[in-house]
Amino acid sequence: MPRCALCGREALVSESIGVCAQCLRERPEEALPVARRRHQEWRIRYGLPPVAPRDPEGLPCRLCVNECRIPRGGRGYCGVWVNRGGRLEPLAGPGQLLLFTYLDPHPTNCVAEPVCPAATSRGYPQYTFTRGVEKGFYNLAVFAGGCPLDCVFCQNPEHKAMAARGRVEPRYVKSLGEFVDEALDTRVTCVCFFGGDPTPQMPMLISVARRALERARGRGLPLRVCWETDGLANPAVFREAARLSLESGGIVKVDWKAWSPGIYEALTGVDGQKAVRRLMANTRIVAEMAVERPEPPLLVVSMLLVPGYVDAEEVRGVAGYIAGLMDEYSVNIPMVLLAFHPDHRMRDLPPTSRRHALEARRAALEAGIWEVYLGNVWLLGDYY
Repeated sequence: MPRCALCGREALVSESIGVCAQCLRERPEEALPVARRRHQEWRIRYGLPPVAPRDPEGLPCRLCVNECRIPRGGRGYCGVWVNRGGRLEPLAGPGQLLLFTYLDPHPTNCVAEPVCPAATSRGYPQYTFTRGVEKGFYNLAVFAGGCPLDCVFCQNPEHKAMAARGRVEPRYVKSLGEFVDEALDTRVTCVCFFGGDPTPQMPMLISVARRALERARGRGLPLRVCWETDGLANPAVFREAARLSLESGGIVKVDWKAWSPGIYEALTGVDGQKAVRRLMANTRIVAEMAVERPEPPLLVVSMLLVPGYVDAEEVRGVAGYIAGLMDEYSVNIPMVLLAFHPDHRMRDLPPTSRRHALEARRAALEAGIWEVYLGNVWLLGDYY
C-alpha cells in the first residue's frame, strides 16, 4: 500500500495528490502545497493555466468561484474565456458554444435517474406525459467543454482536450441557433447540460435553453431543462439556471466533491474554503426555490466516493448541511452516492468498495436525508 508523502502512513493515497485524507483534514497548511504542485505541473503540460490568473491589469471574470483576472492574450482557469485585445470572449468565438450533443434514450444514465420524471413518472402529469419510462423518447445530452475545476479523478476528461492549448476543433463548435433546433426535436423531452461543466458557458446556455423552452411550449411539446454541475457558478447566474429547471420540471444536480476544504482542494485544484462556501450558498438558493415545486425534487446532491478521500465523514458533513436545508424549507433533497471508477490521473486507486458505499449511505441517512441512492453499483466490490 502507498504511503503519505507527509506523515508516511500507509493509506489509500493517489500519486496525483501525494498525501492522505487525514493530513489534508488535520494539517492542510503542510499537505496542500504537495497537491497543488502536482495540479500545476500537469496543467502546464496539458496547455491549461496552472492557477486561476490574478493579473491586476487583467479583465475580471465573475462567472465562477475562481473569479479570474485574465491577462491580455490569456485564458481563465476553465480554459473557455479569453482576453482578446481587451475584450472577454468565449474561446469558440462570440455567440459560439464549445460543446457536443447526442441523443440519450430514456431512461438515461443520469445522476438523478432515481427521481427523474422520464424514468419514474414523478411530476406526472404536469412534467411528463407518460406513466413509467418515456420509452421512445430522448434526453438531449449537452457535453460542455471546459470546467472551473481540475479534478484528478475526472470521469469525463474529454472536456479538457476540448479547451487545451487554446485550440478549438470545428466539430465542437455550435451556434446558438443550431442548438435550439436540436432541442426542438419532437423526440426530445429533456435537455441536460453537463460536461466538463456548464458553468463557464452558463449565461449562453441559459439563453438558448430559455429560447428552446419558449418555442417548445408554443408547439405544445414537453421540454425539461436539467443541469449537472459542480455548483460553483456565480449565485445570480445559478439562480437563473435553477429557475429554468423549476419552471420546466427539470432537476438541478449538484456534484459536491468533498466537505473538508483541504480534501476538496486536493481533489479539484481550487480553493476549497471558497468552493465549500459557494456550494453552501448555491444549494440554499435552490432549496428555497424548491418550496414552489414538491415533485419532482428540484435539487439532487451527488458525491463521488473516491477511495481514501471521500469517505463516510465527508458524506456526513455534506448530508448534515443538506438535511438542515430540508428542515428549514420543508423540502426533499435526495442524495446520490456514486461509485468511483479509476480514471484520468487517479488510475492508481481501486474502485469503491461495497463496505465504503454502505457506510457512506448510512451516514447520509443518519444525518437526516430522506432519499439516499447508490449509483454505479456494478462497480462495487471487496477491494479494501
